[in-house]
Amino acid sequence: MVVLALVSAVGIVVDDRMLVGVPIWTKPFKFSVSFVAYGLSLAWMLSLLPRGRRAGWWAGTVLTVASLVEMVLITLQVIRGTQSHFNQQTPFDAAVFQVMGATVAVLWLSALVIAVLLLRARILDRAMAWAVRLSSLLALAGAAVGFLMVRPTSEQLAVDGVPMTGAHSVGVPDGGPSMPVTGWATTGGDLRIPHFFGMHALQLLPLLLLVLTALAARSARFPALARLADEGVRLRLTLTASAAYAATFALLTWQALRGQALFAPDGATLAAAGAIVLAGGAAAALSLRTTTATHPTEATA
Repeated sequence: MVVLALVSAVGIVVDDRMLVGVPIWTKPFKFSVSFVAYGLSLAWMLSLLPRGRRAGWWAGTVLTVASLVEMVLITLQVIRGTQSHFNQQTPFDAAVFQVMGATVAVLWLSALVIAVLLLRARILDRAMAWAVRLSSLLALAGAAVGFLMVRPTSEQLAVDGVPMTGAHSVGVPDGGPSMPVTGWATTGGDLRIPHFFGMHALQLLPLLLLVLTALAARSARFPALARLADEGVRLRLTLTASAAYAATFALLTWQALRGQALFAPDGATLAAAGAIVLAGGAAAALSLRTTTATHPTEATA
């Protein structure tokens, strides 16, 4: 995937072809970079398993092969100068999209197996255990948003023999005004937003805990950080962050399904976002309360 990301980056520069409003090599570039982060995260999580490593190895291997097939087909369609997703223009294009759908299903099921293994694993650090478990479940939910994209839109259902079935955008056609780099729609909803946000919980939640642990190690120099040395505090902060992340993911999905652009929220979306911020802030403040009065030097020891 690293090699393909480099090849795609060169393609963006030297190949002037455009597809759905963006340089044609943008999709393989974004997918390969995402798979790099996804694969590294899952590999690290599998290394934490005290048992079930053989099942984890098989699940990881199947996931890797499915990812590779997916990227080969995406790159093939780029070389041919046509869309890989939703494409029904020719029998060959339809077959490619059907195979891609099958590989995504296999990939998702493999990730589910890994998530189940992580749920059952006895990881010594409770905060890390729950960061890994909840992030893997949120990543599964984020990946599942992709299945919503393959549904025919109302406009597609109204026309026989439509060349495309499914879309990233909601309420507006794909290829319209979009954000730079991400390509997300700016005039309507876009299911790629919750898809991206959910899947990258796999990196962000464990990273948050690693930051909290690093700060706790500095409690001798900075007494204000002493509370983070308490494993119970780190666990409660992890659970709070996971709940806030899940609520934000649900909000982004709801916003996209209503055909609403990310930066054009209505009153209901703003009210829900405000509620998440207030509830998350209050829960974080409560999480920082230690069960017993702990002296900074004792916490360090």
